[in-house]
Amino acid sequence: MVDKPAPDATRRSEKSRRAIYAAALALVGEVGYPRTTVEGIAARAGVGKQTIYRWWSSKADVLLEAFLNLSRQAAQEAGQESYVIPDTGDLAADLKAVLRITVDQLLDPRFAVPSRALAVEGLVNEQLGREFVSTLLEPQLQLYVARLRSAQDAGQVRHDVDPRIALELFVSPLAQRWLQRTGPISYAYTDTLVEYALHGIAPR
Repeated sequence: MVDKPAPDATRRSEKSRRAIYAAALALVGEVGYPRTTVEGIAARAGVGKQTIYRWWSSKADVLLEAFLNLSRQAAQEAGQESYVIPDTGDLAADLKAVLRITVDQLLDPRFAVPSRALAVEGLVNEQLGREFVSTLLEPQLQLYVARLRSAQDAGQVRHDVDPRIALELFVSPLAQRWLQRTGPISYAYTDTLVEYALHGIAPR
């Protein structure tokens, strides 16, 4: 009798983890955050509820980690090892490049549907909103801060400019237009935001 190799627990766990990510994002997009439950995620993913609680303490933790994973996937699909803002020495080009990746994400139903559901819930659920910002949004915004500080060091941005405020000149309009559907989002739109932010709207 030939002994069968033991199952690879690591591979099995990773398969379950990916299934849980997909189930969580799909459910929150379909039924909203309040009606998404750990039990529902487990059933959709084909795992036991205890499997989820072994790795996460709440459905919020599952969803936030699923979003981080989705962002990493989007960056890899865009040809990056991780979500970063390049520093080629050309600030405008670098900002336009990373905002184009953001546009791709916001137009991708895999990202857009659950993201919009969580964003809406975060407006009325203060705890979720704070977790969403601190875990997902703020780390990404700090990448803009770092890139703008590098531009300051290179003399491309005034030294009296606060990078944390400056980044909102191009990030916040994109978020508002997407959330409130006040207009289409596109590469041309975000390229224009960067031009306006870096050069202003007064006559040159």
